[in-house]
Amino acid sequence: MRHHFGFIAGSIICISASAVSADAVGRACISSDRAKSNTRLCKCIQSAADATLTRREQERAAKLFLDPEQSQDLKMSNRRSDEKFWDRYQEFGELAKAFCS
Repeated sequence: MRHHFGFIAGSIICISASAVSADAVGRACISSDRAKSNTRLCKCIQSAADATLTRREQERAAKLFLDPEQSQDLKMSNRRSDEKFWDRYQEFGELAKAFCS
């Protein structure tokens, strides 16, 4: 019985974490101080993020929405993981620009 409870509790924690991180880019878009941010545009941008970025990358991208100055540090980083993320982030940006403009 204890084993089942641990499995169920672990599953609930995983589901809760997924629900919290869902739509991270869209939420960051809506709460950003950009004058043109609106619900329809932000939903479109979230769709582009869903198509190009993993959930973890979306959480990272959301931080860039909220603090764009971080992108400069990211671009200048020599870490391979940062370079890979930056490439995917640019792909996301191009897709969002093409479909959401």
